[in-house]
Formats: sequence, C-alpha cells, structure tokens
Amino acid sequence: MDEMAQLKPKLTRLKLSGVLESLQHRLGEATSESWDYTHFLLMLLSDEVERRDSKQLSRRVGKSGLDPQKTLATFDFTFNRKIHQPTIKQLTTCGFLRERQNLFLVGPSGVGKSHLAQAVGNEACLRGFDVLYRNTHTLFRWLAGGRADGTHERRMQQLRGVDVLILDDFGLRELGESAQADLYELISDRYELRPTILTSNRDFEEWPQVFDNPLMASAAMDRLVHRAVKVVLEGDSYRMNAFKESTRQLTDTSKKSIST
Repeated sequence: MDEMAQLKPKLTRLKLSGVLESLQHRLGEATSESWDYTHFLLMLLSDEVERRDSKQLSRRVGKSGLDPQKTLATFDFTFNRKIHQPTIKQLTTCGFLRERQNLFLVGPSGVGKSHLAQAVGNEACLRGFDVLYRNTHTLFRWLAGGRADGTHERRMQQLRGVDVLILDDFGLRELGESAQADLYELISDRYELRPTILTSNRDFEEWPQVFDNPLMASAAMDRLVHRAVKVVLEGDSYRMNAFKESTRQLTDTSKKSIST
C-alpha cells in the first residue's frame, strides 16, 4: 500500500478528508516551487479552512430563507438616488449586529426594503451569524401551527435563539390575539440579546397599532426602539417602474407590427 492510500483512512478518522481534494495539487506546487514543509502544511490547511467556511456559509444561507442573489452588489442605487448609499454600506459591515442593535427599514412599497434587508442578512451569514428571514404574517401563521401539533414552544425557542431575525412587511397585515402575544414574547426575549431587523411600509408611529392592548404595545415598542437604528427609504417603486417599462416595450412592439 502506497503512502497516499494510507493517508485517506487517517485523514477520515481526523475528520480531514477534505484535504484530499487539494492534496495532489498542492504536492505539485510544492515540488515545482520548492516549498519548505511548513509552507506546504500552511497552504494545505488553509485550503481546508476555506472549504469548511464555504460549506458552513452555504448551510447558513440555505437555512436562512434568504435569496443569495439579494446582495448589496445587485442593488441598483442609481434608480433611487434618495437612498443614501454610504449609510447602507455601513449597515452591511454588521457593526450594529455586534452591538445587538435592532434595524428598521421603513418606506413605501417597492423602494427596495426587502432587498436591502436580505443584503444585510447575506452579509451577516458571511460574517458567521445565523440568520432567519421570513415574511411577518407567514412566520406567525407558522407559529400558530405549532399550537396545534405541540411544537409551539420548540418553534418559539428557535426564533428566540437565532442570531439575527428578519421580519419582512412588519405591520402590513393584522395579527390575531395569539400572534400578538407571540410577537410581544419574542421582542421581550430577544431584547438586548439578539438583534431583529424589521421592514415596513407603515409609518413608525403606526407600529403600536399592531397590538390591540395599548399596554402591551407600549412595552413592546419601548424594548424595540431602545437599541435600534431606523433608516427611512424614499423614492419610486422598482416594481411599478418595471411594469411601466414592460408595458412601454409591448406597446412599441405592437406599433411596429402594425406598421409593417
């Protein structure tokens, strides 16, 4: 049995079987470039660290519910020039997450709130945070389902413990009494421990209306805003602009067809 054949079971036992993916390539480089043993080992282990980081990132993004294509690089800042690009870039450094601050992205429909929230989420995944991105109404409907099958507390624990919770379209649809109680509990349990990101097309002053109980509303909002950053996004709707553009193209095509 040659030495390469002996390496495989040993690397597998040490949970380093991924090293085999780059071993031959690195051996070739070491020979041709006359690497010393230390440099060869460094490069081999660097490959393994990069491979594991990439695998963990894929797993985090896959579990998060984020669209991996919704990044800062794919956001069109030229469409809405009212959006302050340096502020958004600062958010994607995730400093506010390390400070356990909440983030509110507020503005009319179509200006890019969901895209930017996911861009921050994807960057957070890249920096090692576990993220969960969900539509607010869908999330609390999922929680309600847990009451029926006995998994409600387990589902709540999952939401309490995730590093970054992103609730999209917060306040857009009414929440039932049990959902309001779950929301209050989540806000309270995550307070000063783990950041929450909310997107909403409702004015910030309207958020207490999510709760029927004014005392619960006051307590929830007090905790939400204590450690929070609010960014107001203004401008035209991307979706409406796309609709107008597709309509214009269809009209132009029809005119050309008639003229010919």
